Amino acid sequence: MRQSRFPLRVNVGFTLTLQPGDSREMDFHFASLTLAPELEMKNFKGVASFGRTRQGILLRGDFEAWLDQECTRCLETFSYPIRTTFEELYAFDERHMTESELILPEDGHIDLAPLLREYFIMEIPIQPICNAECKGLCPICGANRNKETCQHETEPTITTE
Repeated sequence: MRQSRFPLRVNVGFTLTLQPGDSREMDFHFASLTLAPELEMKNFKGVASFGRTRQGILLRGDFEAWLDQECTRCLETFSYPIRTTFEELYAFDERHMTESELILPEDGHIDLAPLLREYFIMEIPIQPICNAECKGLCPICGANRNKETCQHETEPTITTE
């Protein structure tokens, strides 16, 4: 099946007929998804709940995916699980805007991609590590200590006082 150009664009016009306090959920599942320009994810899934309030449409999101990351110790690529949960209000007008300054578009379509991209980026660790036992690279010869043993591991460390 061909993926839509805007797979996370949702028509929320139906929420306008809901009573304040009512909500509807939408499930999302993609084997792979790219949030422009560089955030490539696998096994993307999540749930978005769109609820009607007096001020606008309240979006509650719970999403997860896997990202390819480079370990900062051994420089190997590994799959990293990432998850984000958030709540945002798409205001009906400027009087009800929150700090995020989101306003419900006139056509009733919300593209979740830019918002999800921001929330996922905040969840990516600054220094990702493939696993807690990662031995990293030898500082002398550059060998990956997880895959091979080099002669520098047996050399004693000399300290000067």
